[in-house]
Amino acid sequence: MYKLLVVDDNTDTRKTLCNSFPWDQVSFEIVEQADNGQEALRYILSNPVDVVLCDIRMPRMSGIELSKELHKRNSPTKIVLLSAFRDFEYAREAMSYGVRQYLIKPAKYQEIMDVFSELRDSLNREREHIPNEVCANQDSTSALLKQMDDPIISKIVNYVSLHYRTVKLEHAAIAVHMNPSYVSTYFKKATGMNFSEYVIAFKMEKAVELLHEHQWKTFEVSEMVGYANVKNFIRTFKEHFGKTPSQYRRA
Repeated sequence: MYKLLVVDDNTDTRKTLCNSFPWDQVSFEIVEQADNGQEALRYILSNPVDVVLCDIRMPRMSGIELSKELHKRNSPTKIVLLSAFRDFEYAREAMSYGVRQYLIKPAKYQEIMDVFSELRDSLNREREHIPNEVCANQDSTSALLKQMDDPIISKIVNYVSLHYRTVKLEHAAIAVHMNPSYVSTYFKKATGMNFSEYVIAFKMEKAVELLHEHQWKTFEVSEMVGYANVKNFIRTFKEHFGKTPSQYRRA
């Protein structure tokens, strides 16, 4: 189990997060709660914590200030921010301090499940030392786009990371309150790649993660990344990596 610290100055919100979600299903256990960033920082400096789920706006020390402090100390602890829509600029700032992800309040069950499943997979890879080939591929797509100083692109990338199995351009456009045609043009101009190309690249990254876990068969990986037709998945995977999923797994 990975260790999770929940930080929110609203007692009801904090208790709901702690008690209403099956954290064990995504391999997390809540080791402590705190009502401000200062209290959370004291705990982290003296106890092992893998992930912090933290509100942005809090008295004494905000979520962003906590992120900055941990970044300065090169802490391995990962942070997921809880944000209201009006806090998006603050969330974007926190990304420069290594924030992994953020959730919009009130966080929905499936969104929490998706974000923490992704975090669990990331922590598993770190423990298992996934080969550099995989890491290099991730750096070329989602990881690099997340580093862009562009709030629209950041929000689109975040949306794709949560809904990559079924995401469409129209869905992403709704998430950023823009016309799909404009989003398509904007994304291409800002990133140099089409939205559909990015979604495929992200799905292929997720497929590689799942293939390295070995317990999943190719058709299961196909379904898990949003391909109902396994032949289409295999063809796309080969176009992306130059080898089939089976060949990649044996390499």
